[in-house]
Amino acid sequence: MLDDLKYIHERDTSDALGVAGKQWQQLQQKYDAIVQPVKPIKNIVVAGMGGSAWPMYYLKTWPTVSAPMEIVGDYSIPNYVNGETLFIASSYSGNTEEVLSCLEKATATEATIVVVTAGGKLMEIAKQRGLPLFAIPAGVQPRMSTFYFLAAMIQMLESLNLCPQQSVAQLQGCGEWLKKQTDGWSPTVQTASNEAKKLAQEMIGKSPVIYAGPLLAPVARKWKICINENAKQVAWWNQLPESSHNEFIGWSGQPVDKPYCIVDLRSNLEHTRIQKRFEVTERMLSGKRPAPEVVNAQGENILQQMLWASMLGDFTSIYLALLNNTDPTPVDLVEKFKSALG
Repeated sequence: MLDDLKYIHERDTSDALGVAGKQWQQLQQKYDAIVQPVKPIKNIVVAGMGGSAWPMYYLKTWPTVSAPMEIVGDYSIPNYVNGETLFIASSYSGNTEEVLSCLEKATATEATIVVVTAGGKLMEIAKQRGLPLFAIPAGVQPRMSTFYFLAAMIQMLESLNLCPQQSVAQLQGCGEWLKKQTDGWSPTVQTASNEAKKLAQEMIGKSPVIYAGPLLAPVARKWKICINENAKQVAWWNQLPESSHNEFIGWSGQPVDKPYCIVDLRSNLEHTRIQKRFEVTERMLSGKRPAPEVVNAQGENILQQMLWASMLGDFTSIYLALLNNTDPTPVDLVEKFKSALG
């Protein structure tokens, strides 16, 4: 089925696979916003939801951000926000009510406020108030704009000396490498040689559970969200070592033939104890849960591995959508839910 290009084109009406394949170009995006804080920045608060928030979790892995950072996913901001805070309102649509609520609360402080959006009310407010605006290109789903957000954040943080210099150059330099690495997941590559298609086939009719260590945890979160929104399929994720202390025992009871697909996102750059936890977990739970699909992230450094694994998750979730006979792009139920909220 996944090798039938006619079938793919008929169901992938918005060319989600084409968008996924071009994501590496987002790393080259340049922004002209200038941020001039009144006081030295001592902490960072990001307000964002879903696909507009998870790129910020990548910053916990790469690069090394020199100020504490908190990501807010509700209607309120931390009470420590003040004149030494860099407050970032992040929403692809620009109409996310939680982000707009946080922005209004941040406006009542002396925080340095920056907006990252592709339009909507958030862009209007930024222009009206003269706030630094990182305008994300419109036209794709938020979950497929991760690298746009990442490029914006790195350019912002490097300009403020909040991350190592040359981080922007390193990010942009990954583009061509990433393109070559991910060509093997395109629709024209047969399933037998296509890792993304094979993973999707393992997930059909099951609930994927994605595990990762601290370095690739943001990627596991992205896999979960993309499986939810692209494939319209329930998925979960968790992080080692935390899952070793509780969720591990949850797999030990009941039949081994559980309706799950386990995926281990592994990096050879993780702490040696994390790598050993994966090995011990697989051995001790053998016969008690489905055997994991092991994905060894490719790349010479953690940035390459993180981006590589992210794009593999995107392709996998889109192929899973096609196996589910569903268009990967629309998220109609989410829009209906927002309308029901009024």
